[in-house]
Amino acid sequence: MGIFAVSTAVTASEPEKPWIVDRFDDIKVIRYEVPGFEELTLQEKELIYYLAEAAKCGRDILFDQNFKYNLAVRHTLEKIYTTTMDRQSQDFVAFEKYLKKVWFANGIHHHYSNDKFTPEFSETWFREQLRKCVPYTDHKIDDNFLCAILFDSELYASRLNQADGVDVITASSNNYYEGVSQEEVEAFYAKMVEADGDNPEPISYGLNSKLMRDEEGNIVERVWRVGGMYSPALEKIVYWLEKAATVADKKQRPVIEALIKYYRSGDLKDFDDYSVLWVKDTKSNVDFVNGFIENYGDPLGRKASWESVVNFRDEEACRRTEIMAANAQWFEDNAPINPAYRKKKVKGVSAKVITVAMLGGDCYPATAIGINLPNADWIRKEHGSKSVTIDNITYAYDKAAQGNGFMEEFVLREEDRERARKYGKLGDDLHTDLHECLGHGSGQLAPGVKGDELRTYSSTLEEARADLFALYYLGDKKLVEIGLIPTLDVAWSQYSDYIMNGIMTQLSRIEPGKNVEESHMRNRKLIAEWCYEKGKKDNVIEWVKQDGKSYIVVNDFEALRKLFGELLFEVQRIKSTGDYEAGRKLVEDYAVKIDYDLHKEVLERYGKLGIEPYSGFVNPDYELVEKDGEIVDVKLVPQYDYVEQMLHYSKEWSFLPSEN
Repeated sequence: MGIFAVSTAVTASEPEKPWIVDRFDDIKVIRYEVPGFEELTLQEKELIYYLAEAAKCGRDILFDQNFKYNLAVRHTLEKIYTTTMDRQSQDFVAFEKYLKKVWFANGIHHHYSNDKFTPEFSETWFREQLRKCVPYTDHKIDDNFLCAILFDSELYASRLNQADGVDVITASSNNYYEGVSQEEVEAFYAKMVEADGDNPEPISYGLNSKLMRDEEGNIVERVWRVGGMYSPALEKIVYWLEKAATVADKKQRPVIEALIKYYRSGDLKDFDDYSVLWVKDTKSNVDFVNGFIENYGDPLGRKASWESVVNFRDEEACRRTEIMAANAQWFEDNAPINPAYRKKKVKGVSAKVITVAMLGGDCYPATAIGINLPNADWIRKEHGSKSVTIDNITYAYDKAAQGNGFMEEFVLREEDRERARKYGKLGDDLHTDLHECLGHGSGQLAPGVKGDELRTYSSTLEEARADLFALYYLGDKKLVEIGLIPTLDVAWSQYSDYIMNGIMTQLSRIEPGKNVEESHMRNRKLIAEWCYEKGKKDNVIEWVKQDGKSYIVVNDFEALRKLFGELLFEVQRIKSTGDYEAGRKLVEDYAVKIDYDLHKEVLERYGKLGIEPYSGFVNPDYELVEKDGEIVDVKLVPQYDYVEQMLHYSKEWSFLPSEN
């Protein structure tokens, strides 16, 4: 489970160049540094190199998971881009922007809103390029269907449709299901869950497969494994993981070997075995995520997208997470939830601050700023979890945001702006730490509850639960006592930012006329809107109109903290008991619908500032340095060109055919 950057706290100075390496549409692309890499041992550097190579091998998998025809579209667009001679026309400029967006989103649907992109180049121009530039194809899609995919706004309109009352499977365009309905999917996996009985170690059924019909019309799973679906890419991943295993230390080698076993078998029991080994390895300096991990892209929360993160420990910054981990039992025992849903004994809480060395799959180009894994509740309960805050990514976000004018435009009170300048970065980091380290790992399910009862609302409610845990404890004097914050002003800065973002400024990420679909956005809106409504009579949160502009301000921080606790109590109850109807009502009442007048105002004000609401990254590169046939060093090579990196990845790291 990951938390995405939402902070807008900035300083007044001009950013150093070239933190921002490209800007287009609603996106800016940023570089990130890898401080401390040169100080690693040769063995650690070599391990990072092999894991980084493995991280690049799964890019095609994600494209295909996001939409069945994404690879065919990408291959065609890249062929046009690299061969057309028409590079000065308005159509080409619009085409280039479209292609950049497809690369960024790993497909033709927006990475956050899930809506299909609308081309700004003409269909006539595109057909002409197909005729001139694409006599080659490795797919069977004719030009008419290809044009329909791009230009027909009703066809494959949303990658992920979670609207209440629709068949979320048939209404979504992802490639996790084909030829099956929501009712059929739920019945298929219900049988598996039922057959599992009261297994205390329940399998995450469906996590690594596509559900579809075979030639006889039977519903079957196509498993993502070596020898199965996505085999060409997975074989490459395994190749580099085998290289990594040769230089891993004795504690980490069995972890990598277990992952390789899982990729070859596709057996989810092997995945659980790997996950247990992985979560127990808390000492290795170099660490990684690699696999089918997060289920945000599946409206039913079963199928997982492929991702990878390669990282190493930031020793200096780990102090705060170590303090949190050491006090994990206290936080659990004092959480404002029903004691029946608290863990009696918190196990295996491992938290650290990391430096990312490579991003891949669903973590690239856009990435979370914190991660808590594994996602299986029984593993969390019995073996614990690993939580990380990604320091060099948050640093890059901060550097790229400097001097953008956001605070002056959207934060009404000077006292709030001053808090944000002084404590915004620390508040962001601690919120992420608490969210990942303790929030996701807190609480437990009631006896008999499997964890999949909340279905389409599961991701939103889980993110809300972790956020509420973090927000509640940010305002606890315990954090001052254990030395994590100098004053509660750190919490109040975060509270102001969170409420403003949840109710107002995150609307900059939504297209006019749309409602909120993405789980993290729904989570923030749910919390902010619920707290506004419940605190309305006491004016805890207030709308202020000044000079024709709308502002949202927090008047009573202590009262707001109490509201966070009350909502956490209810959200934990919903998760622990699997209360689907209560969860559905909470999300639909507070997290979905948008005030369109406010939305219009936010978009206009953002537009005047020229701030892109979304950010992502280019990766660095690594080169082996050899002497007399021996590896003597690994060289870090910064990258500064987004288009160049995307074309390079498509040329050198594309292993799947257009149709899978």
